[in-house]
Amino acid sequence: MSNPARTFEDLDVYQKARTLTNQVYTLTRRSGFAKDFGLVDQIRRACVSVMSNIAEGFERNGNADLLSM
Repeated sequence: MSNPARTFEDLDVYQKARTLTNQVYTLTRRSGFAKDFGLVDQIRRACVSVMSNIAEGFERNGNADLLSM
């Protein structure tokens, strides 16, 4: 049995989302992409939103929150 995550940073899905966000930021710095400021901003905010949602979901108080959805 694996150890439970103590923080959201311990979650594999969060680590993958952070890696994806870093890759997106790298790709959107390239000259062809970087010129479309609106698209770059939207894609970057979407990636950060995934990480934020994982963190927020981790902080919820157990199964009662899941059952209420």
